[in-house]
Amino acid sequence: MASPAGKSALLLGATGATGKKLLGELLASNQWTRVGEYGRRVTAPTELPAAHTTGKLEQKVVDFENLSAAGLKDGRWDVVFVTLGTTRAQAGSAENFEKIDREYVVDACKAAKTEDPLHEQRIVYLSSSGANPSSPLLYPRSKGLTELGLARLGYSDAIVFRPGFLRNAERPDKRLAETILGMFTGAMSHFTSSVEIEVPVLAKSIMNAGILGSSGLPASVGASKAGQEDAQFTLIENKGAGILGCI
Repeated sequence: MASPAGKSALLLGATGATGKKLLGELLASNQWTRVGEYGRRVTAPTELPAAHTTGKLEQKVVDFENLSAAGLKDGRWDVVFVTLGTTRAQAGSAENFEKIDREYVVDACKAAKTEDPLHEQRIVYLSSSGANPSSPLLYPRSKGLTELGLARLGYSDAIVFRPGFLRNAERPDKRLAETILGMFTGAMSHFTSSVEIEVPVLAKSIMNAGILGSSGLPASVGASKAGQEDAQFTLIENKGAGILGCI
């Protein structure tokens, strides 16, 4: 897949801590002539980046229980970026968490895939450190199963990010556990680059992955092949994300 100069990007989950930074990167970059922001809610005009280019952004509120009406496939998106997710507390139950975190993500990406065999599409998914489809824990298991579900959709290229702690994440709710964890990873970051990453750097890294694709990633990123035999993807972990975000 060629570098997507003048092509289109769809972003699912643009209102979260990483998603809103990624939206700003996509709108500011001349690599994209169209940027779609589809989600349960979309960014208010007053919150859009100052450099927002009129006419470049397409926003659409999506009912994930009725994706057939969303017209995701009609956009013929070249790269689909996914930063959609939630927490168990926000979802209200483990069942709702898995529905939002996994089912909505996989179903939406399936709906965004075109039927044209000549149209190469790339998918870039923001997962989490420790993602494991066999984990006994809800969060890492959901992330790991989502990775595999996306890899089985048949996109031309699938890239997954597993970052560490998200430093300077702008959230409406202050999370005590995150504050404590941030203190620990902040101390550890003096000794290793594998435990945390600045959110703006991660957002830039995700966009760069969408531009370069698996075959174009620098060796210094240390990307590897992961997944299962019928569900393979390119994996970028925290250290590599930090490198790619500074290119």
